[in-house]
Amino acid sequence: MKRLVIAALICSPAAAFACATCGCSLSSDAAAGYSTTAGWRMNLEYTYLDQNQLRLGTHAISSAQVAAINDAGGNQEVEHGTINRYTTLSMMYAANANWSVKLMAPYIDRSHTTYGAASNPLTADQLSSATVSGLGDLKLIANYQGFLPTHNLGMQLGVKLPTGHYGGPNADGTGIAGHQPTPFSAGPLAQNTAPGNLLDTSLQLGTGSTDLIIGGYYYQPVSQNFDAFVSGQFQAAVKQKLHQFGQDYRPGNQATISFGLRYEASPDMTPQLQINLSRKSHDQGSLADSPDTAGTVAYLSPGLSMGVMKNVQLYGFVQLPMYSKLDGYQVFPRWSATIGASYAF
Repeated sequence: MKRLVIAALICSPAAAFACATCGCSLSSDAAAGYSTTAGWRMNLEYTYLDQNQLRLGTHAISSAQVAAINDAGGNQEVEHGTINRYTTLSMMYAANANWSVKLMAPYIDRSHTTYGAASNPLTADQLSSATVSGLGDLKLIANYQGFLPTHNLGMQLGVKLPTGHYGGPNADGTGIAGHQPTPFSAGPLAQNTAPGNLLDTSLQLGTGSTDLIIGGYYYQPVSQNFDAFVSGQFQAAVKQKLHQFGQDYRPGNQATISFGLRYEASPDMTPQLQINLSRKSHDQGSLADSPDTAGTVAYLSPGLSMGVMKNVQLYGFVQLPMYSKLDGYQVFPRWSATIGASYAF
């Protein structure tokens, strides 16, 4: 079975993070590879991402330093942490070696804690918590790789659909905008009357937006045993369900570039290394926390894929942040991990 390493850079979270670009930028398609043979392929992937470090710009910052803004009369949220667990089922159909289409369905399980706009000293009884779980925003991606006889140059065009619950309190705090947004379940914020008890719009299951996705990739053997790839993708909201004055929200545009190597000496075990670069612009609208939602991030992502039986690939990766420059005060992961299985039939 001839395999191509392409970097789709399509990730289950779908731009629903509390920080700028802390989320999964790993190329799942480069991790598993995929066949140019016509037919179906199913992929199941799980990502664990624990945002447990407060950061400003390029460095870490303590909770007390952020709370000091409120000591001086400010109104700055002091986030404590967000644990994200993403399980994504993908189905791809290739009509021939040139054309394929993939549907991605993410299930999101997210736990979030925050001190709100608390002042020092920060204590455990000031913490509020919420748990969000359910179907996120679906993605549908069409792929064309017929530019060269070797099928190693391709383009992508896709759409993210607003299938996950979304929304939050409107600007004046008198009503709920969106579709079934999740409230806090414990702590001081949970005691507020609706809509003051709702979780931030950026932390809901979906964004309420329809996004356009465009991308491209190139793959090339660089020696007898090494294959290299480079790819890029851009995602931008083109239509928002939250568009009324005082209850509008548009997620920031996101661009991702990835490149890496696969060591192909063994047909059954393939060590890999990816470098993933992401840039996200500010969220916009009255429901957005605009100052704290943009940034640039670079990850080093070592991993391994294995063929365990006919037409089955397993893979696992760890993403390690090499660089981050975040606007505002954001929680950020020290590492994240992804495991997956791919089956061709």
